[in-house]
Formats: sequence, C-alpha cells, structure tokens
Amino acid sequence: MIYLDNNATTRIDPRVLDTMMPFLTDNFANAASTHPFGVSASNAVKTARQQMADLIHCDPHELVFTSGATEAINLALKGVAEVYGQTKKHIVTVQTEHKAVLDVCVYLEKRGYEVTYLPVQPTRNAGAGLLDLALVKEAIRPDTLLVSVMWANNETGVIQPIREIAQLAHDTGALFMTDATQAVGKLPIDVDKDGIDLLTFSAHKFYGPKGVGGLYVRQHNLAGSSIRKVKLEAVLHGGGHERGLRSGTLNVPGIVGMGKAAELAPIADRQEIQRLTSLRDQLESELLQIPGTSVNGDREQRLYNTTNICFENCDSDALIMGLEGIAVSNGSACTAASIDPSHVLLAMGLSETEAFSCLRFSLGRFSTEADVIATINAVKGVVEELRALV
Repeated sequence: MIYLDNNATTRIDPRVLDTMMPFLTDNFANAASTHPFGVSASNAVKTARQQMADLIHCDPHELVFTSGATEAINLALKGVAEVYGQTKKHIVTVQTEHKAVLDVCVYLEKRGYEVTYLPVQPTRNAGAGLLDLALVKEAIRPDTLLVSVMWANNETGVIQPIREIAQLAHDTGALFMTDATQAVGKLPIDVDKDGIDLLTFSAHKFYGPKGVGGLYVRQHNLAGSSIRKVKLEAVLHGGGHERGLRSGTLNVPGIVGMGKAAELAPIADRQEIQRLTSLRDQLESELLQIPGTSVNGDREQRLYNTTNICFENCDSDALIMGLEGIAVSNGSACTAASIDPSHVLLAMGLSETEAFSCLRFSLGRFSTEADVIATINAVKGVVEELRALV
C-alpha cells in the first residue's frame, strides 16, 4: 500500500505507540484516582499536557483534552455562545471551513445567532482559497461574538493569514478561534504572538492516536493588548474533569501518545520539511504534465505536504478505484460518504463536474520517493484509460 492520504489521518509513529503501551497494560489506572497507581497516571497526563503546551506555546492549564477536534470545536463554539450570547449573537466564519465548524454554526443559527460565511478567492485567481482581509474587516461588527477561521485547509492545504485576521477580530472586540487541526504539528504556532483565543487540534493528524485531541482556551490577559481571558461554558457535564470544561474519564493512553507526538512534531525539522516539499513538488509537476490538469488553491500559501489537482473528464471515484494499492482522496474523510461535491472546491468557484474530478494527495513522515514515482506512473495510466472511455 502506498499511503498518500495523510490529511485524513496519519500512521501512528512507532515511538508514540511505544510510549502508550505501558498505559494500555500495566499502568491502566484512572488518572482521577488518588491511590499511587492513579497518581502515576495523572503524572503522565501532566507530562503530556506540558508537551502539548510546548508545541503551541501556551500554559498547560489552558488545554482541555477531548476526544478530538470535532468535540473541541463543539465545545468552543457552543461554550462561548452560552457565555457571551446574551449581548453578542453574530459569528463570522468561512465557506471553506470543515463541516465540524459549519454544522455547529447552522445549529447556532437555529438558536438565534446570525452567521456570516465569507467567500475565498476563486481557484483560478492569484491567492486562490485565501480570504480577502478587506472582506473580513467589513464583516466584523460591534455585535460580533467570534471570528472562526481554519488555519490550514484540509482539502487544499491553503494557509490563511491567521495573525492578521486575529488582529482584525480583536480590533472590534470579537474573539478569535481557529480550527488548527491541519496546522498543529506541521506549522509553528505561538498562541500569544498569533493572537489566538481558542484553538482546536487532533492527535491523529500529527502521528498520534485517534480518539484524542484538545482545545486551547486563553486563560490570561495579554499585556499591552485588548486580548483577554476567555470564558467558556461546558457542553459535557458529570464529574468536573478538565477544570469543569469536559467531564469524563481521561483517555490516558491517548493523551500520553498525543504528548509524545507533539514532542516529535517536525515543525523545527527543516530537513524533513524540505524533503516533503520536494516530494510534493515532484508529484505535482509530473501530474501537471498531463493535459487538462490544474492545481486547486494558492501554490505558495499552503501546507508543504498537500496538493489538490483537477483532472478534466475524469471522475475522482473512478480514479481512486483505478489506483489499486494507492490511497488518495477526493475530499475530506469526514464527508467521504456524501454524494455531494466538495463544498470547499465549490466555494472556490469550481463547477460540480470539476469538483467531482479532483484528487487530494497528502504526503507524510513515512512517504518515500519510490511512493511518489509509482503514484505518478499509476495516475497517468488511469487518467489515460478513463479519458479513452469518454
């Protein structure tokens, strides 16, 4: 199997698994228990919390562990709505956000909130997939509670100018949240310098286990700035775990694994980043030699491991089926069962036919040049076969 679907999920790093194993076997205690076994588990959680905090440059007590990014997004959006919604009922987000954000916004609209869904630059324009900062500024109002913008898009890899958008939000007194699921572990993040109030992440996107993630919630005022501590109402109740914000027995093995994955994150490994960039560019340049192909999204402001390519007159499902032994995708894994075209690509101006003709290739730590060469040859062959049928 050649695996080029790392934005859907990454393979767990063997070093992460080794760190987890004791907490799946001998050290199985509940981290909330007060006996020595429980204290040992609690100490392991504290270590992981520090490792995760070091990755995004926050205080450990500002992290709330969850089952993943979707739960964290629900807690963030619904939690701030409960606290601040009496006076502010306007939210600004983006048409290309993950469904975890968009679906919660629809839920809040049914409860009296107004949501502005900002467009992005069309795919054939310079800055494709990027927000127009002038539109962001125009959309934020005195009654805007929150601006929520995905850091890096899961389908195209496009990276938004988060620091600038956060500043626009804070200038008007709004909170700023980012779904950083695709950014954590891949890009340098400093929540103070970047002006982040709320940030979500999931371990399985950066070589950790599935079923664990978290939410950063600002718990300190930023000196010399209007950025203040964020209040949040819990969504899950029953025991008061995680400072009362997320009740439930902690997933100790998962949290420990996520901490180790954070410690191993390649954000400072220039050699690894250059390797993946080179492999991505090699894959992309060869595939773009196929007539009737184009890249979706800005080719500069994007993740170094991701390319999304449109193949004219080729159904993406047929492409995927033809690529036997090669794992790629035609959109978000969370909407893979949907028969609708990618909402991200439609928002970027592609027609439904074009959106149904795109593949996302996302490389990772275990990708090799041999994988890339084999994929290039396979894709060229399948595209030729499919077009011969038209």
